[in-house]
Amino acid sequence: MISLDDVERARATIAGRVHRTPTFSSHALGASLKAELFQKTGSFKVRGVLNRMAALTPEERERGVVTWSAGNHAQAVAWAAAHDGVDALVVMWQGANPLKIDAARGYGAAVDLEAGGPAEAHERLLGIVEETGRVFVHPFDDPYMVAGHGTLALEILEDVPDVETVVVPVGGGGLISGVVLGLAGRAHVVAVEPEGAATLARALEAGHSVPVQPQTIADGLAAPFAGELPIELCRGVVESVLVTDDEIAAAMRFLYTRAKLACEPAGAAGAAAILSGKLSPDGVVVVVVSGGNAAPQQAAAILAER
Repeated sequence: MISLDDVERARATIAGRVHRTPTFSSHALGASLKAELFQKTGSFKVRGVLNRMAALTPEERERGVVTWSAGNHAQAVAWAAAHDGVDALVVMWQGANPLKIDAARGYGAAVDLEAGGPAEAHERLLGIVEETGRVFVHPFDDPYMVAGHGTLALEILEDVPDVETVVVPVGGGGLISGVVLGLAGRAHVVAVEPEGAATLARALEAGHSVPVQPQTIADGLAAPFAGELPIELCRGVVESVLVTDDEIAAAMRFLYTRAKLACEPAGAAGAAAILSGKLSPDGVVVVVVSGGNAAPQQAAAILAER
């Protein structure tokens, strides 16, 4: 099992290679916002990816890396691999966010779009790993990834030392499990998921990972299952809240107009939990806003309430 010490080591490993993103208060929301959408590649993902890449052996670097992602993790792997001189292949799927596909290619990765959806893409990735020997950089079920993501929590504690609750959007569980580690019991943690992609909530109820068919506008949270390591770290210590796509869209408009944060739907999930009344911002609350990679057409439609 990993611990706070691993998060501290990750912070030293990635120091100078990531932005220290700001945390600022929103009176209208009744909470502070950790603006992780300003992170390199537009999301928290680079924190864990850089930590994972640093752990590769010289032989693994020669083999190259491969990952599977809706887009934000894909971009982070592509960017980090390019900076480290490692060949990268990203398995995405038909219908994935074109902005994220183009960004992954722009950072230098090859992109595979043969799969029809997230679950099929995961199966395709496993076949590629077996055939090519590439190293799988998992989006969320990896201790180096989780420890790297936990560095976000260390920054929250420094910026808001009296924080009582941290609200985190959840896909596969890598970020929230890192936040749990980094906070080390100093604040309550709330996991917010779309109703159509409640992977962690269902897994915590079942006691193990449960496959789902994600249906949500928040593609950054559309994982087909939660990781076993995140489930283990979150069991018994996180509160789960589910929000609708309409509530996510309303929160995205709120963050754009009131907080001036141009986030993607995934980044608005935490605010959606508060704005919908499903979570009361009692005490000192920090909401993580991560994901600034909305497709322009989708963002325009949501902001115009179309």
